[in-house]
Amino acid sequence: MNENNILGVVLAGGKSKRFGEDKSEVKLGDKTLLEHTLDKIKSKFNTIIIVSNNKIVKDYITIKDCIEGQLGPLVGALSAMKWIKKNNYSHNWVVTFPCDTPFFNISIIDKFIEASKLNDSLLYFVKSDEKRHNIFGLWSLKLIKTLEKDIIENNHRKVEKWANKIGVKTINIPYDNIDPFFNINTKEDLAEAEKILIKYKND
Repeated sequence: MNENNILGVVLAGGKSKRFGEDKSEVKLGDKTLLEHTLDKIKSKFNTIIIVSNNKIVKDYITIKDCIEGQLGPLVGALSAMKWIKKNNYSHNWVVTFPCDTPFFNISIIDKFIEASKLNDSLLYFVKSDEKRHNIFGLWSLKLIKTLEKDIIENNHRKVEKWANKIGVKTINIPYDNIDPFFNINTKEDLAEAEKILIKYKND
């Protein structure tokens, strides 16, 4: 399903301090973590961009954070919004995905599309097992001025706090076996993900 008014965005601009190297380029199985995400979402969006301060990805539009300093996912989301405005694209929404969570179910995208049509909030995050996953988000472009002001003037950095401030709805994603939101922050996480990958492929 392709939705012209939704831009797919992969956030890969972090410093990966705990991992010790750019984890988006690290291999899990026969793909990099970034490739795992891109391969899942590429059939769902007419346009996909990658927000990264470190790389250019072949066959994809890659942009840098609009504010220097690698200030986190809020700046990544803002960068995507500003890119839409600068290039006169017609998207009204941005869907963000992390580059370090390779096991998510693409049914999330259909739920985001449904939410964009319902349009009863300007911001939606995914929730599972009572935990909110703030990088899997659907962001209305109507948030762009508020977001930019809060980052620049009010020094907001944490997605969690900012979302609570402006108001956010959650989309519940139940699961039975493998946690689809297992994210890789350390080398130990990567080793665990290798084990999960075997189960994931056989599930």
